[in-house]
Amino acid sequence: MTATIHDTAIVDPSAELAPDVEVGAYAFVGPQVRVGAGTRILHHATIHSHTILGEGNEIHPGAVIGGDAQDKKYVGEECWLHVGDGNVFRESVTVNRGTGLGGGDTRIGSHCLLLAGVHVAHDCVLGNHIIIANGVQLGGHVTVEDGAGFGGLSAVHHYVTIGRLAFIGGMTRVTSDAPPYLITEGHPSRVRAVNKVGLKRAGVSEEAISWLKEAQRLLYSHKVVRREAFELLEQRGPAPGEGRILRSFLRAAEEGKQGRARQP
Repeated sequence: MTATIHDTAIVDPSAELAPDVEVGAYAFVGPQVRVGAGTRILHHATIHSHTILGEGNEIHPGAVIGGDAQDKKYVGEECWLHVGDGNVFRESVTVNRGTGLGGGDTRIGSHCLLLAGVHVAHDCVLGNHIIIANGVQLGGHVTVEDGAGFGGLSAVHHYVTIGRLAFIGGMTRVTSDAPPYLITEGHPSRVRAVNKVGLKRAGVSEEAISWLKEAQRLLYSHKVVRREAFELLEQRGPAPGEGRILRSFLRAAEEGKQGRARQP
């Protein structure tokens, strides 16, 4: 069994395709590309170069996956894009490879959904089960943790970290780390509420959700300094695992440059 490649598609001789891969009309698969089993590269899609795709991915028309970094620091050095399994890249999604100064890799985990017009810049690291709505722009070196979600047309500053199970509201400008489990929204952005829908879908307990609601109220709805807010929460009993993750995340963000823990 060999890959199914349309007569009008172009596949570089160095590309490695699993036997059941489908490559549609006028698609392009460039050099040093590896494509895992069950992946579908639809018509007019591009896999540029130096890209490793896992199994069961879908690349829709107009998407350009593995393009050169759009960064002046990039001078043509060998850099890669690594993608896991079961991801969907809808129309006109662009994902750039890494840069040498950024570690050389852009990485996307598994079971993510990137809707039309999404841009993932160089050296980004995305986890698993992430949903990114239409037109979202991720700057270079952005980290998105597992289960996060984005409303359409939001934009994320380079080096920002989006915490696990966070939600970024539509048309939000994110310039500092967005805390896990909470909804960040607006321009300028601020924390608005707990991401109850995302937490319930992820199986987070009602007790933990209640703790996070109280944490959000104290941390963001009242004029209480962060240390005092956590002291008040501790008086009510031990924090759940989600609470410990939230506190650690906020502490790291405070110590970073302009609220970005990963900013060098």
